[in-house]
Amino acid sequence: MSNDDQYGGGHGEVGGTGQTRTRLPDSPADPYGPTRRTPRPTRSLVTVVGVVVLLIAAIAFANQTPDTPENKPADNAPAASSTTSTGTLPVTGKASGIPRGFAHDEQGAQSAAANYAVVLGSDGMFKKNTRHALVDGIYAPDVATGLKGPQDEAYSAAFLAKLGLDANGNPPQGSTFVTRAVPIGTRVESYSPASAKIAVWYTGLIGMSGAKSTDPVRTLWKTWTFELSWIGEDWKVVDDSQQDGPAPVPGDVPVSTSDDMSKAIKEFGGFTYAR
Repeated sequence: MSNDDQYGGGHGEVGGTGQTRTRLPDSPADPYGPTRRTPRPTRSLVTVVGVVVLLIAAIAFANQTPDTPENKPADNAPAASSTTSTGTLPVTGKASGIPRGFAHDEQGAQSAAANYAVVLGSDGMFKKNTRHALVDGIYAPDVATGLKGPQDEAYSAAFLAKLGLDANGNPPQGSTFVTRAVPIGTRVESYSPASAKIAVWYTGLIGMSGAKSTDPVRTLWKTWTFELSWIGEDWKVVDDSQQDGPAPVPGDVPVSTSDDMSKAIKEFGGFTYAR
């Protein structure tokens, strides 16, 4: 999830544990051996031995090297297929709500794809002026120019009406239009410094939350694949496609009311996602 998602891994195990082996006295109840009385240590000696053992264990634990991104061995770099976060910041800033300044490496390409899925899955895509600005900020210039016309036709008044929106992409008064893409993980299909192909597995919400809504908010599961090129100082989309799934078995959580859903959408903000 955000740079706090922390959106490679391959952590190696670091450190070890010291062990103290204590030889116990022969059991006086052993019926198969000679009975032998063993001197009983004093209570103070037992206490001293216990303190020493605890001290040795504490020193061994304190001397272990923490497995953090800054301390990882150079020969144990994160694997591209890992799903654990690295703690590396995903971007250096934002412009018009779009994350900017992704790193020029494999991790940066994955972070870019995840965040572009979030932006392109937002309600801004249902309003013409906002959509054009988002497309210009995410796609390569020549690709953006060719996309705007077909997208304007796709987001027609008739299509928006099916979702309960007016011709300008606004919901009825008292209702909340819900559309979000929430990345679950990313997969590198291919990578080079000049281009990358990244698949983003995500879950989404879409629908109208309101007392009179005939299109209740529902979930979806999809994989969004982006072909990226390094243009200027950032990753830009040159092509993208989607397919359904993978989808888990639906849970048994009770469905929330429209009021609860509208309140949640307004109160819970989104994240900037990092690999």
